[in-house]
Amino acid sequence: MKVVFHEDFYQVYTSDPAAEPGRMEAIVAVLEPHVEFVTAEPASEDQIAAVHTAAHIERVRQMGLYDVAALAAGGAVQAATIGLTEPCFALIRPPGHHASAGSCWGFCYFNNMAVAIVALKQAGKIQAAHVLDFDLHFGDGTVNILERREYVGIHNPGAHERKAYLWEIAEELARCRADIIGISAGFDNHRQDWGGLLTTGDYFEMGRMVQEAAKRCKAGCFAILEGGYNHDVLGKNVLALIQGLSA
Repeated sequence: MKVVFHEDFYQVYTSDPAAEPGRMEAIVAVLEPHVEFVTAEPASEDQIAAVHTAAHIERVRQMGLYDVAALAAGGAVQAATIGLTEPCFALIRPPGHHASAGSCWGFCYFNNMAVAIVALKQAGKIQAAHVLDFDLHFGDGTVNILERREYVGIHNPGAHERKAYLWEIAEELARCRADIIGISAGFDNHRQDWGGLLTTGDYFEMGRMVQEAAKRCKAGCFAILEGGYNHDVLGKNVLALIQGLSA
């Protein structure tokens, strides 16, 4: 599978857990024998401005984080575009699902998923999209930006028991009708991470379910990195998802 990445994502741009040193290195070390890396390119300001206010973009610029945040958003656009023809993963940071049109929190600055979905729609490449956000934390920014766009369905699983969680995703994907399925892939709900719920095999299963739904819909699929903070297991979890998407 192609994985969109850039060495600039190694930089420690803030002091939060998403930007910790060694986090991206831990993932790359596991993925490297199994994937083809594609160099990320930054999103254009027009692509970012399609989902964020000018004032918010300027605030991110004043924080000194515009370049890395735009690179992450661009990596998401690339993964979504590649995903139209083959499954793809964007190994990017900062994450994005807590970034709303005019504000952000939770280690996020630009909403990578929203930038990617809207870019595809504005380019005429899709008519409908579905977003599965299985990060531990609710993707409020993605909902705030995309819920009013009638062509996007968004699912943040809410079950607190492992089997029920997977069943909920399966049920939602069975109803999915879309041209692209995007995964906001946060791995912080793993048993050895903050959430303590899911196994590494569950990420494979969720990837497989998305791939099956995409095939049924004759749609594409892609995933982008959100959370996940235990470096000891993060790479294995990302690889499991990638293998599920490729199954």
